Amino acid sequence: MRHALAQNIGLLRRMFASPLAGILNILVIGIALSLPAGMYVLLQNAESLIAQLSGTPQISLFLGMDAKADDIDKLQKQLEQHAAIAHVEFVARAQALEQLKQSTGLADVIGGLNQNPLPDAFIVYPKPSSAQALEALRNELAKLPKVEQAQLDSAWAYKLEAMLKFGRMVVLILASLLSLALVAVTFNTIRLQILTQRDEIEVAKLIGATNGFIRRPFLYFGATQGLLGGIMAWFIITISLLLLNHQLNALAQLYVSQFVLHSLSLGDSLTLLLFSMYLGWLGAWLSVARHLSQIKPH
Repeated sequence: MRHALAQNIGLLRRMFASPLAGILNILVIGIALSLPAGMYVLLQNAESLIAQLSGTPQISLFLGMDAKADDIDKLQKQLEQHAAIAHVEFVARAQALEQLKQSTGLADVIGGLNQNPLPDAFIVYPKPSSAQALEALRNELAKLPKVEQAQLDSAWAYKLEAMLKFGRMVVLILASLLSLALVAVTFNTIRLQILTQRDEIEVAKLIGATNGFIRRPFLYFGATQGLLGGIMAWFIITISLLLLNHQLNALAQLYVSQFVLHSLSLGDSLTLLLFSMYLGWLGAWLSVARHLSQIKPH
């Protein structure tokens, strides 16, 4: 056990004997990982910002002119108990007419009407959901008793959802391509290490070392290199966001607004590190499986 541990540590030490090459590999991995991860962070922040600017979606329920007070009370209780609705606001006919007078500046014209033409209405604030779910909720509410018309301005929701889906697909494609590139980088690095230590591997096989024993240090090296690349990517993203926030703060003050770009959460950070370590291990495993079997002791 001690001999195996000492051999693994010694081999890892020899692998890092060229610090410049090791640092460059880690830097390449960090930059490559920071691109999709940084785009993911910006997409998350953009989603939050767009949601704030767009406001909460509303469904307007216009009641029939024959709706009585009891009908309104029953409908309000139904709406308040609905699982997909966060808040309900009732707008009486008289209140709606008064708001119309103030917003249009046609108080004299409206005041000359013989009767109030506006119906009672409910303003429904749904819980955050997809555009399809909002449309389904509108159709459901339109069938409630005494509801004459249900109106949802869902165009912005569809546009927002389409933009976010496009952004997520771009991040997924970029992450997939760069992941393959990182596996190739580790694959080539391990290949060079195997070729450099070919004589030592042949001797180890002659004295009875198994492929698993020989493979282990290379896998450690690949996983370690991937982990260090992930840490480098995390620092690149964090420093970049700090610089962007400094400039964004000055821009936000011009618009009397406050918005800060948030960095990776703890869960996302751990995912980044584990994923980078897995990519390094995978590249090392593929390389060792490909080249170790070609080395035969003489």
